[in-house]
Amino acid sequence: MPEEWFDVVDEHDRPIGRATRAEVHRLGLRHRSVHMLVFNARGELFLQRRSEHKDNFPGLWDSSAAGHVEAGETYEETVPRELHEELGLVLRTPPQFLFAFPASPLTGMEFVRVYRIEAEGPFVLDPVEVAEGRWFTPQAVDAWLSEHPQQTTATLHEIWGRWCAMAAAGRNVHSEP
Repeated sequence: MPEEWFDVVDEHDRPIGRATRAEVHRLGLRHRSVHMLVFNARGELFLQRRSEHKDNFPGLWDSSAAGHVEAGETYEETVPRELHEELGLVLRTPPQFLFAFPASPLTGMEFVRVYRIEAEGPFVLDPVEVAEGRWFTPQAVDAWLSEHPQQTTATLHEIWGRWCAMAAAGRNVHSEP
């Protein structure tokens, strides 16, 4: 497998160089990622359990799909690539941008953009990336995150918290990056 290269970015998310995946994680360099929330027509959210072979957070439950933005790639180009790699999903409609998080220790020094996707499945999960996946009602996600936080990534907690706050405020759950 070829070595992955990422854009290293400054505090304003502007590219300032390039480094390998291993380097950005070892040195704590700012870089970029995307997370996708895939909802079906019933309003259920698809979540994945990360493969035990992943270098970060193996075996933990996470957003529907996620991945790093590769060097020279945009956030928007990364979304369909990662959905196809992890879930075998080919987008039929554009993803909806929801919100962004700045790079911080909580995000692994990643600037994160979160997108909403509507899809029904079934999905073809990549076993190198994903151990399993399931549909959850929003109420089940709430209960699970509060009762079993050790089984999920910190990023999923942050994303779901932000999603719920925006939904409770009656917002369209959509804002500009």
